[in-house]
Amino acid sequence: MHLRHRLLSVLASAVAIAQIATTSLAQGAEPLWAHTPDTISPEWSAVFSELGQGRDTKVPAPNDLPAWKTLQDADSAAKVEHAAPFVEAFNGTLRDITLGGVPVVEVTPGELARNDKIAVYLHGGAYTFNSARGAIVSAILLADETNLRVMAVDYTLAPHAKWQEITDQVLSVFVALAEQGLTASDIVLYGDSAGGGLSAGSVLKMRDQGMEMPAALILWSPWADVSQTGDSYVTLRDAEPFYTYRDILGPSALAYADAKDHQHPYVSPVYGDYTKGFPPTLIQGGTKELFLSNVVRLYQALDQAGQTVKLDLYEGMPHVFMAILPESPESRAAVGKAGDWVSRHLVRH
Repeated sequence: MHLRHRLLSVLASAVAIAQIATTSLAQGAEPLWAHTPDTISPEWSAVFSELGQGRDTKVPAPNDLPAWKTLQDADSAAKVEHAAPFVEAFNGTLRDITLGGVPVVEVTPGELARNDKIAVYLHGGAYTFNSARGAIVSAILLADETNLRVMAVDYTLAPHAKWQEITDQVLSVFVALAEQGLTASDIVLYGDSAGGGLSAGSVLKMRDQGMEMPAALILWSPWADVSQTGDSYVTLRDAEPFYTYRDILGPSALAYADAKDHQHPYVSPVYGDYTKGFPPTLIQGGTKELFLSNVVRLYQALDQAGQTVKLDLYEGMPHVFMAILPESPESRAAVGKAGDWVSRHLVRH
């Protein structure tokens, strides 16, 4: 037998043995999403085993509006209740207002640094869940860190509106703020998960329509490609503790945009042309989330186009970890860097 054939034979045997060992090891093993590495903080180690309880929850068909409405109302009410202790501890005020016909929650910190610079926040929730009030913890975190007002936009959830209307709502908020004397260069745009994808997609739309773009962007775990394209959609499928594409993300993506539009840059901003310009962008995420490829690919699209961008990843952290355990070392570090980004690209200008 030639050396090459002998090597291939040895390799095949090794692979077979590894497969047997893996199958044996997998029986009775903990699910991957519950794996707690030694490299994360004790605060996170204590909660990982509880995170994946609802990851296989099924959602309605993309066009079943009444079923979505019932589910969305219950979800928002539960999240508002969950956020209540954090809101109560907040040394500031929340006020419901309207900007450009869009409902907004104005978050004002107790110690307001200045009135001429603000943040606009777009919440996550796969475009189909959550509300500005339900996701208010993320808005409060940035308000506390920067001492700036944060406008949390309560955009219409899919499938009650599609991506064309929802991105238009974001642009309407910016137009209304400009009418109040706050131009886009006075604003940092900030979003998590679907809100991160919506932030980047909306800015591409602003740019293409000749509007002024925000001074900077902060994106937490952005859902930057709704088409299930990218390595981590496969490799981290079982490690992701919060959802599956099959049961939650896929139907939500179809509720937000028809399949033919899933690679439109305003829907999935990884496909945008960034050589035409884009604001300085901070992208933050964790190594345990399904969207890791979204994060990396968006960073590369911006970086290879010569834009100012920073990729800030955290070991063993799940999706939008910052707002889940705000007092953990990982969350404090990430929010602190977000504050630094605001200071560098907004407040000092």
